[in-house]
Amino acid sequence: MGILDTLFKKKESGFGGGSMNVSIPPVLPEQIYEKASLELQDVIAPSALKIESKSINLGDKIARTFFIISYPRYLTDNWFSPIINLDKIFDISIFVHPIDTAIILRQFQKKVAEVQSQINVRQAKGMVRDPMLDTAYQNLEELRDNLIQAQEKMFDVGIYITIYADNEMELFKIENEIKSMLESKLIYIKPALFQQEDGFKSVIPINTDLLNIHQKLNSQPLSSVFPFISFDLTSDKGILYGINRHNSSLVIFDRFSLENYNSVTFAKSGSGKSYATKLEILRSLMFDIDVIVIDPEKEYEFLSEAVGGRYFNISLSSDHHMNPFDLPIPREDETAEDVLRSNIINLVGLFRLMLGGLTPEEDSMVDRAISETYAMKDITPESDFSNIEPPLLSDFEMVLAGMDNSDSVVQRLAKYTRGSWSTFLNRPSNVDINKKFVVFSIRDMEDELKPIAMYIIMHYIWNTIRKNLKKRLLVVDEAWWMMKSEDTASFLYSIAKRGRKYYLGLATITQDAADFMKSPYGVPIITNSSIQILLKQSPTTIDILQKTFNLTDEEKYLLLESDVGEGIFFAGLKHVAIKIISSYTEDQIITSDPSQILINRKAKEEHEEAEMNSTGSRF
Repeated sequence: MGILDTLFKKKESGFGGGSMNVSIPPVLPEQIYEKASLELQDVIAPSALKIESKSINLGDKIARTFFIISYPRYLTDNWFSPIINLDKIFDISIFVHPIDTAIILRQFQKKVAEVQSQINVRQAKGMVRDPMLDTAYQNLEELRDNLIQAQEKMFDVGIYITIYADNEMELFKIENEIKSMLESKLIYIKPALFQQEDGFKSVIPINTDLLNIHQKLNSQPLSSVFPFISFDLTSDKGILYGINRHNSSLVIFDRFSLENYNSVTFAKSGSGKSYATKLEILRSLMFDIDVIVIDPEKEYEFLSEAVGGRYFNISLSSDHHMNPFDLPIPREDETAEDVLRSNIINLVGLFRLMLGGLTPEEDSMVDRAISETYAMKDITPESDFSNIEPPLLSDFEMVLAGMDNSDSVVQRLAKYTRGSWSTFLNRPSNVDINKKFVVFSIRDMEDELKPIAMYIIMHYIWNTIRKNLKKRLLVVDEAWWMMKSEDTASFLYSIAKRGRKYYLGLATITQDAADFMKSPYGVPIITNSSIQILLKQSPTTIDILQKTFNLTDEEKYLLLESDVGEGIFFAGLKHVAIKIISSYTEDQIITSDPSQILINRKAKEEHEEAEMNSTGSRF
């Protein structure tokens, strides 16, 4: 007897005028806890269940189960893929029951005899030949031969599909969409009338075929039912870029397995482009890939500290210098003459950028002056570049000043050799990038000098990369700075084209797609990038990106409505909707959230203070 029943008994007994003592057993806390605990079925069960002839109501959802009743004579490969990749909520169960070959052969023998008898009867009566009977006879004989030779096997195959919707109208639309897809391939389905309960139980993952509605298929057509053909970008090796938003599969890819190793990333400010890049860097370092970053906003400093990298803050007051006249040591497949000529061409582009453009006469004069400056230091195509002292910018100025009609160029060059900007350029190189992770920050550099600084840094990196062959990734954040000038954009494009030869992947990141596309080198850089990542976009740039990447209207609106860290990932000819994810530890290292950065800094300061206090207490 329950407690409430006992209480009601006591109350009823009291109305009779007499007295009755009822002892109520004490209720222990453990009993109350056990009564309130939920079983697994209580957690996963819907709030209500209603079974009808053509559907099942599961709480606030409606489910309907179908089965395939007919197939065409031939099934094409991937005929099931449009259904599997349908952007709807549904479940599919495929039951494959092997049939004993001896049993099926006896049935075939009887069937062949029946078909042969019908053909003979028609011939005896002088009737016209029936092509359907002839075809059926040929198919039966061919299949029987394959079964006897063990080249084929027979199976009873049941394919059940359960679709879900919020209301009857939505369910009707999904049903018609699936039917039209299958009927276009001469495959027909029917709802499990008055068997929706058995159909639903057959589809849920308990491996029970209660419907038992099968069609006989041999091995070859059965292979076309292979279900694992959904859109994905999962390869055997590479790093995890994120989750496929379509089917929750992993987007794992190795950029160094493609025809080139470059990538471009477009996203509006605050949409997670730097976060995604830092996540790729962190995971690439685990695969023994050297990473070099040009950082215009000082976003990679904490990551550099966390992984034991090297961080260079490039500014007018910086102690780090890079001499643009440095020369790399020629590789085995290069000559000193090739290296010297290439460096002179790049230097002419640099001076064109530094001096605000050059006339054809000035361009020729600068080219000649660079060659004479190297010659002044006994650097010629026959020199050994491993034992040379490269000239400085002041040496170039001295040579240039001795040429006719060079006054204008010398005056413009003076601010880099003797003026306020001389501390940046007119110094020997003292930067060593022999580390797994290297960051060049140019946040503290004046905006006017940022394109020049990026050019010089990339020129220095390029010369270093050419010294030895190694798997490397060069990240250029806020690349629109370099697209402002034709010379810097051209140099970036040349690295994109030539990087593969030196095992270098170039990752170009920008938030200003419009400025990037305005450059004549914008689209060529994209076409020379095997990986393209588009995250959340603003309405002002989406039309440009739609035209450049041939996006559908659905993909266009997906980019406009995406959350932070969501977008489209292109790799070669494939692309999927992606969501960037990270572990808790990774997030603590790479986060760009200012509030989280302040918390991390405070924790670091408290940790350092605690270490100092503990050290002081020991003394």
